Amino acid sequence: MSRYLAQIHIAKKELALDEDSYRDVLERVTGKRSAKSLSEGQRLRVVTEFKRLGWKPEKQGGAFRPASDKGYVRKLFALAKSLNDLGYWNAPYKDALRAFVKNRSDVDDPQWLTYDQASPLIEALKKIEARLEGSAHG
Repeated sequence: MSRYLAQIHIAKKELALDEDSYRDVLERVTGKRSAKSLSEGQRLRVVTEFKRLGWKPEKQGGAFRPASDKGYVRKLFALAKSLNDLGYWNAPYKDALRAFVKNRSDVDDPQWLTYDQASPLIEALKKIEARLEGSAHG
């Protein structure tokens, strides 16, 4: 089974699409109603469409990383996720947060920040969030 075909079937299940809705997406994106008859390129377009519709594929091979036991680190990630939802980042938000932290401190990973290092970063993210939310309502 191709990688994309497998992802299509996983996405269909995780998006809870009924058979008709699923086939309608296939047809809208590729002109065909069966994933089996699609080329790899067409399958990739379907996977991309499922992501646009909200499907979040699990990262392959990467070890699961539990949430930090430091509240201020969890706050950084929550703010980064909020900014992501507001369309701020041009990269996956966890990668963007790491770049943000590295750019504004001498630390490579938010998990390694002390509270004193994290506090101004949290405030900076809050200001960005407030500015974005203000422009969305203004």
